[in-house]
Amino acid sequence: MSSMSRARVARRIAAGAAYGGGGIGLVGAAAVGLLVAEVQMAKRHVGNGHSPYPPSADGLYGWESPHSGRTGAGAGYTALDDPPLRLVMLGDSTAAGQGVRRARQTPGSLLASGLAAVAERPVDLQVVALPGAQSDDLDRQVALVLENQDQVPDICVIMIGANDVTHRMPATRSVRHLSAAVRRMRTAGAEVVVGTCPDLGTIEPVQQPLRWLARRASRQLAAAQTIGVVEQGGRTVSLGDLLGPEFEANPRELFGPDNYHPSAEGYATAAMAVLPTVCAALGLWPAEEERPDASRREGFLPVARAAAEAASEAGTEVTAAMPTGPRGPWALLKRRRRRRLPTPDETPATAPEPTA
Repeated sequence: MSSMSRARVARRIAAGAAYGGGGIGLVGAAAVGLLVAEVQMAKRHVGNGHSPYPPSADGLYGWESPHSGRTGAGAGYTALDDPPLRLVMLGDSTAAGQGVRRARQTPGSLLASGLAAVAERPVDLQVVALPGAQSDDLDRQVALVLENQDQVPDICVIMIGANDVTHRMPATRSVRHLSAAVRRMRTAGAEVVVGTCPDLGTIEPVQQPLRWLARRASRQLAAAQTIGVVEQGGRTVSLGDLLGPEFEANPRELFGPDNYHPSAEGYATAAMAVLPTVCAALGLWPAEEERPDASRREGFLPVARAAAEAASEAGTEVTAAMPTGPRGPWALLKRRRRRRLPTPDETPATAPEPTA
């Protein structure tokens, strides 16, 4: 599907979500009927490996007790004058880090460590993402985050959409729930970055033609998610086929034991793509890098076209730009350079030690 066709579909889905429509599906009913056998075969292969519940990554990152005696990059940031930045992870198993065994390997931990290093202040991480969640669970997750109105997070990262596709949730309904979650968090004062629906066509056991339909449905939803998020004041980063090239070269490295969730290396790849946008949303990225770079094919586009292009290229950021234009709202499309993530030793996640 061309980017222009994907833009039209995404615009229709987003409009249906905004105005209450629900009849636009991701895959036609006839096609689904023809693919029942293929789906059952994929189910027998996907998820059969050991995939424990994700380890808890909640805690304070980049903090170091002044009594520990550590110095240098690994000493952390006491930041006595500034409270820790609050980072919250919402969404599904990908946001929670299912498929890895250590907390430091989860995307929340990786992002918190990276954010602490860039901001040079501690980061307090809370993970409310739930394995198996679909977009309609975001209402519950947002309510958990906003229970304490005195502790509104500085930044929320949402990763959602894969289960919507696999459970055939209508795309308009999916986008409606995501848009509502972004609106509530933005109204509360938090910045929001959404990692859009990953390309399910990269999952190894899925064969053709299901693989093609999974890719098509994933990208349609990702583009529609982008329109809904940007219109509510959030930013998106396309996860798309981010793991595709690495997966084709070394699938056992990028996917975990269950052949479905990313491994530690896969989550690190995704976190490297999301971190620059998280930092930019908080005003921590160099100002000169916020301007579009023509050499990197960045620029201002109608939001639907920007959404379609981002869905086709993993790691691409879309954020609101001009309020409107001849073809509706406009957005800035960025292809940010990925930065190396600090190692856990460089930004330790520790509980504060009691003072003497």
